[in-house]
Amino acid sequence: MDYTLIFWTLGVSFVLSVLFGPLFIPLLRRLKFGQQVRVDGPESHLKKTGTPTMGGIIILVALVLAFLKFADQGPEYWALLTACMGFGLVGFLDDYIKIVFKRSLGLTAKQKLIGQLLFSAIFCFILYHMDHSTVISVPGTDWSFDLGWSYYLLVVVMFLGSTNAVNFTDGLDGLLSGTSALAFGAFAVIAVEATQPQAAVFSAAVVGAVLGFLVYNAHPAKIFMGDTGSLGLGGGIAAVAILTKTELLLVIIGGVFVIEMLSVIIQVASFKTRGKRVFKMSPIHHHFELSGWSEWRVVTTFWLAGLLLAGVGLLLYKVS
Repeated sequence: MDYTLIFWTLGVSFVLSVLFGPLFIPLLRRLKFGQQVRVDGPESHLKKTGTPTMGGIIILVALVLAFLKFADQGPEYWALLTACMGFGLVGFLDDYIKIVFKRSLGLTAKQKLIGQLLFSAIFCFILYHMDHSTVISVPGTDWSFDLGWSYYLLVVVMFLGSTNAVNFTDGLDGLLSGTSALAFGAFAVIAVEATQPQAAVFSAAVVGAVLGFLVYNAHPAKIFMGDTGSLGLGGGIAAVAILTKTELLLVIIGGVFVIEMLSVIIQVASFKTRGKRVFKMSPIHHHFELSGWSEWRVVTTFWLAGLLLAGVGLLLYKVS
């Protein structure tokens, strides 16, 4: 396939996302769907309380409409929709509970895990019936190995890790929008090279949708994507990595998300075992904020890191 279809998908998704902004933002304000800011977060974030959230609806609707327009139906088509919309639904319920009950926490950890496992299982069911390869390739080498049935356990771990890592990244204006655009952009190129048209079109639709959303999400943000967007994006990027057989490359291309999640794990482990914190606050983007960096400086630095990691991932894919 060529890149013409990719650019058309990206463009349509971008335009739809930009057009939906002025429709959804006033509606969310009228419904009083405002962000509940963490009480233990940076003090500078308190002024963001009440900013409309659940903006992930804009992203998901825009990308799905573009995807439905330009992608051909098939097993991969349904797998991608299951991952993105399924995890997006879990995020939507989480956001809705936060807003209705006016608290910073929505679904319980158990409830969220059940939802994530459910859609992971549905995705695995689709993979099994499409005879998806269970072979894993090591990026940059000729080494590969077959996991057999344990491959499906890896798929579940990928979904749980990806959705939570992407969710942790969504903490500053435009941070996740920019880094996810870069990561999905890299996967769009990989999907084209791997002759995976549905994954390529889907990735392009995501890039267009998040860039359109960034028009309203850049600092100072007029709307946040909430868990609706972050969990949907997390599920989507894991699905693309699985379908393009670049499972291990997800760790590199999505390196910013991995670093964000590791910072939380390190912080919690250190505090529970030593009673000391490694970072001033986790996820790590808050550490830099509390170290005196402006929010915009943190965001642009993380965007640059995301760009470099996406480039490294593409290079490793080319030499594999």
